[in-house]
Parts: sequence; structure tokens; C-alpha cells
Amino acid sequence: MSERKDFTLIEVSDQQTKREFLNFPSRLYKHEKNWIRPLDQDIEAIFDKKKNKLFRQGEAIRWILKDDTGKTIGRVAVFYNKNTASANDQPTGGMGFFDCIDNREAAFYLFDASKKWLEEKGMEAMEGPICFGERDSFWGCLVDGFTEPLYNMPYNFPYYQELFESYGFQNYFNQYTYHRKIEEGGISPLIREKAERVFGNPDYSFEMISWKNNEKFAEDFMTIYNKGWARFTGVKKITKTHALALLKKMRPVMDTRLVYFAYYKDEPVAFFIMMPDIYQIIRKLNGKFGWIQKLLFLYHLRVKKTCTRIIGRIFGIVPEHQGKGLEAGLVLAFEKVVLKPELPYTDLELNWIGDFNPAMMKVCEQIGSRIYKTHVTYRYLFDRDKPFKRARRVN
Repeated sequence: MSERKDFTLIEVSDQQTKREFLNFPSRLYKHEKNWIRPLDQDIEAIFDKKKNKLFRQGEAIRWILKDDTGKTIGRVAVFYNKNTASANDQPTGGMGFFDCIDNREAAFYLFDASKKWLEEKGMEAMEGPICFGERDSFWGCLVDGFTEPLYNMPYNFPYYQELFESYGFQNYFNQYTYHRKIEEGGISPLIREKAERVFGNPDYSFEMISWKNNEKFAEDFMTIYNKGWARFTGVKKITKTHALALLKKMRPVMDTRLVYFAYYKDEPVAFFIMMPDIYQIIRKLNGKFGWIQKLLFLYHLRVKKTCTRIIGRIFGIVPEHQGKGLEAGLVLAFEKVVLKPELPYTDLELNWIGDFNPAMMKVCEQIGSRIYKTHVTYRYLFDRDKPFKRARRVN
């Protein structure tokens, strides 16, 4: 525990402090209609050494911040992994799950504590707000598009941007969320023409995922992912075992009609994996997922069909087949199914498109979607005289 005259920083180390870490945002955002409380189990899994493999080469710590009356006014998590830290110009750790009242001194106290802890671990910079895990969850500071968040995407008050930037954090990259309505004729004539051209090429084929062949699709996912995504800084290649685990994790909420693979001469070259946005159900559960909540969840998912939004979880095309109209073919294959009246979906949102990836931004624009949310991943260099570099663009 470290103390100052008017603040007390307490490490999360027992059930009482864990509960406070999880419950504080509910009080902070109690009048904010768009905020959705994540499932407690999703957050706790990140800090469970048995579940999070990043602990094998790293550490994490969590704190809550109290004022002189004993009231919680902030929280933060800080972490590093030796493998990802070394993939930068300088060893870089992370901080995330930052929530704080609109008070610069309180926020800076949390930032200072994060910086000090990371420096003691040999880090020379920190990114935030990010997650001690995959980039697709709890990552980035929302700076534009303050509407209801997608599954496990951060929602925060607008003043967070000022707190980060006034401390000295700089914009490392933007993460965009694109949106388009699902409607007849929503695809432009140009995209439709590209798609029909791909459909007319006998070397290309498209398949909807089937659990009967999950081993095959896991291997295909691994092949495409490693060729298309693992070339990005900080993104590691995955194994077939990892791919199978990812598919298994998604299976309870996956609608197989929303997952498509493309092949060239029977070789996997692209995928478009979409999921119902289960946050439309989770917002009703107040962070809990016991047996009652599970029954309620399944009722809304399978019976009431509460999820009307689709999230584009991951969209990948191997480099040698980019620019050939495959993105149009995947979207048109999806559109032919999703427009059927028995499906409840009305909106498609393409999540986590980094501004370091202009090719993927172009794909999103070509299929008729437009940016409607922006999250920022900030970076803070401990040596304030060192030149700052934004994330390297990927061609």
C-alpha cells in the first residue's frame, strides 16, 4: 500500500478488493445510459494465472484508489509480458481497466503508480488503456462515437481523453469501428460487380463454417491468420490447437450462418468471422453469469432473438489474394443469407480496424461501411526526450 496525504492506493489482493475493483465502474457510470457492465468472469479470467498464458513471461498488478474519506475514486491494472514488450523500439508494458472520477490529480496518481511499477520491471514505455490479453477485448480509449459499446469493447467518459493526453500520453494508433445497415441493395454496384466476377472464377469457392468439420476449419483459420495477421507488430502466430480453442470458445454464441471461408484451388485464402453482439443481452445481467443469468442469456439469444447487431470479429485475406475482390465475394455470400426474413439482424459493425492498416480500412469502405467510432491506443515514453513514433503502417 502506498499513501499520500489525500489518496490511498490499495493493491487488489483479496476477495474484498476484487469485488471493489469490479463494482466501482457501476457506481461511476450509474447515470450513463450507454455504459454496459462487462461480465465479471471475463475480467477475472484475464488476471487468473491458470487461464492467462501471458503470465508465463510476465506479471500484472491491480490497484484501487481511495480518497481521504475512504471512498473509491479510481482503479487501474498494470502489466507486462517479456515477449510482447520486446517487440517494440523500447521495452513496453501496458496499463488498462482505468476508470477514474473527473479529477486530474487522481488520474495522474494512477498513471504515476503505473509508470513507477513498470520502470521497476525494466520497461521504458507504457501503452494504455489496453488489456493483458488479445487486442480484441478491453482495448483503447473511446474518443468519438459515444454510443452503446460492442461486446467487451471499452466505453468511457469523454474526459478520459483529456486525462491521458494532458499527462503526456500520445496517440500510437486509432482503432476504428465501421457500421453499415443490413438491407437489400446495401452493397454498391461496384462491389456487387467485383463479387460476381469472383463467383464466376471456378478457382474460387466460398463455404459457411460447419461444426462437422471443425478440425478442417481450425486449420484453415490458422493458415489464413498466420499469413494475414501475424505480420503485424505484437501479433504472434497461432497453432492449430489455439485455433481449435478459439472456435470452441466462440461456439456457444456463434451463428454458423455468419462465418465464411474463401478458397483458391481448395487452399484457404480468406475468412470473415461475424458474431451476434451479445452485449445486447449482457447489459441485462449486471456482470453476473450464474445459472439464472445463463438461462436468461440463452432465452434472449435463442428464443427472443434479442441480438440485432452483428460484429465483424475478424476479417482476413492472405496478402497474395488481396485486391482481387475476395472481400466483396465474402460480403455478398453473407448478404444472400442474412437478408432472409427469419434472421433478426439489422446492423453490421466491423470492429477494431487499426489506422496502421489502410488496406483493411479500404475494404471496409468498399463494402459500404463508414467509421462511426474511434478508440485510441496511447503510448507514453518514460524518456521524455526520446522521439515518439506512431505504429508502423502495414502495406
